[in-house]
Amino acid sequence: MMRAKTEVEINELFANRRSPRSFDSEFELSRDDSFALLEAARWAPSSNNIQPWRFIFGLRGSSTYDEILLALVPFNQSWAFRASALIAVGGEPETDEGKPNATYLFDCGLSVAQLTLEAHHRGLAAHQMAGFDAEKATKLFSGQRPIVIVAIGKQAPAERLEGAAFEREQAPRSRKELSEIVLSGLPL
Repeated sequence: MMRAKTEVEINELFANRRSPRSFDSEFELSRDDSFALLEAARWAPSSNNIQPWRFIFGLRGSSTYDEILLALVPFNQSWAFRASALIAVGGEPETDEGKPNATYLFDCGLSVAQLTLEAHHRGLAAHQMAGFDAEKATKLFSGQRPIVIVAIGKQAPAERLEGAAFEREQAPRSRKELSEIVLSGLPL
């Protein structure tokens, strides 16, 4: 496990979180873990409590899983097929009154963040993917805008991957320095 090199100590859940591509194709996600992931996502903060997120949950071996997998770009398909579950996340860009919801992407991102952290809390791994065919992903939903697809499962050794996927799996974790992302007010 590659722990993040942080400037100060942060919660281990954040410091150890990673988005691996290598998943154990034999591992089966339990019903309890599946519900816990979705329950954590459900309780995310939401502007005006609109809760614009929608999920399509597919367990490996199901037709839903296969449909979600087919919506991914080929590079992501090349490794994501080993994940225990694939979750397509969509959002409602309008309120129930038909008005634009300016915060729906932010709210959906928060729900995915909570789902991701719950996965890691349970010893699972999650990898979010924006690499999907928008037209194919749109067909999965009934009016919602597809935002991201998340692979969930048990992390496996990087050696199960090939080429660019293997190289990315082995790359050190990195982030921009705080001085690059905090535009003003950084305490010294």
